[in-house]
Amino acid sequence: MATRRQKQVADLIQREISVLIQRELKDPRLGFLTVTSVEVTPDLKIARVFYSVMGTPEEEKSTQTALQGATGYLRHELAGRLDLRYAPEIQFRSDPSIAAGDRISRLLAQIHGEEAGEAAATPAAAPESVLPEVQG
Repeated sequence: MATRRQKQVADLIQREISVLIQRELKDPRLGFLTVTSVEVTPDLKIARVFYSVMGTPEEEKSTQTALQGATGYLRHELAGRLDLRYAPEIQFRSDPSIAAGDRISRLLAQIHGEEAGEAAATPAAAPESVLPEVQG
């Protein structure tokens, strides 16, 4: 269970890393990257930065390589921006949750489209067991 201090530091690191990646890093290998969350160890010396990349597997690998190359620069910049005794070591981890959510949304849309297509192809008739019988 993360303490309040860990959550505060993690939120601050997430915000600063996002700004640094967006505005400071000029690496063309960085694709459409989103920093999804940050976890900090209890001693605040290691920060695990989870990110998601929308793109092909090749783009994900090139983004991972670019982030690994920029780790030293990002840690140095964090040291100047954070009011901590130690600049945390940064570990980047891929977070597939956004890609998985996108895939599920596309599958649901496809299923919904197929159901709509089937409903339009068949005439709208109520099942006989639902209709009351008329005696006359």
